[in-house]
Amino acid sequence: MVIATYRLVIASLFYVGFTRIKVGHIRAGISFSQFKVMIISAIFLTLHFSTWITSLKFTSVASSVVLVQSAPIFVALGSFIFLRERPSLPMMLGIFVAITGTIIISIHDFALDEGSLVGNLLALGGAIGAAGYLLAGRKLRATVDTFQYVTIVYSITAVLLLVFTLFSGASLTGYSPQIYLLFLVIAFFPQVIGHTSFNWALKYYSATAVSILLLGEPIGASILAVIFLGETLSLIKIIGGIVILSGVFLAIVAESNRNSSIKK
Repeated sequence: MVIATYRLVIASLFYVGFTRIKVGHIRAGISFSQFKVMIISAIFLTLHFSTWITSLKFTSVASSVVLVQSAPIFVALGSFIFLRERPSLPMMLGIFVAITGTIIISIHDFALDEGSLVGNLLALGGAIGAAGYLLAGRKLRATVDTFQYVTIVYSITAVLLLVFTLFSGASLTGYSPQIYLLFLVIAFFPQVIGHTSFNWALKYYSATAVSILLLGEPIGASILAVIFLGETLSLIKIIGGIVILSGVFLAIVAESNRNSSIKK
């Protein structure tokens, strides 16, 4: 929670200053209904960060990152529930395959350490949070400026995380200079640059398509965890990860084919 709080507080402060210089009044041209959707987006983003980053305390980087990257599946489900878009048979197959992969990883981790199951469930909560965040962003980005959107959403998320962290009793002070430097790095690169890039893309691509861009993360994160954290990749985790990503790939192909049919 402390990591998530610093990440969003620093990022929001950066964009409050940047957006005021670029746009002027941060809420200029934003209606009350749009602002309500931004609050919903911030709540989902809070769910994403508070559960996913916490999951890293209980399970491996490989399991956490692969599970949180099942977000495209939840995006597809959200589109069906809220947009009344009935998923095709290939889409449903992709969802089934991805869920099977998460079960493979969770059962394996639970057999090794009961605490890992908690971490995996938290990572899935992070995936659901990311899905809601992307769906809300897709709804708004057609009409709202990127920097106005991220400034408001990041700021609301920062406040929510700060409140939850303070109530949890976690300390926000007393860390080494190296830790504070890492807070700054994680705020600038993954948030100020990374998340904002995804929000920019939501104006031009569907939430599901944008979520696909995140799928390279499990590979990179797992390799970095082996190099820097000394984690190992068991065969069952590799298989589970491949199954999840295969399911997501099937779902993506299904959506691509559906969009092509609509255009024709």
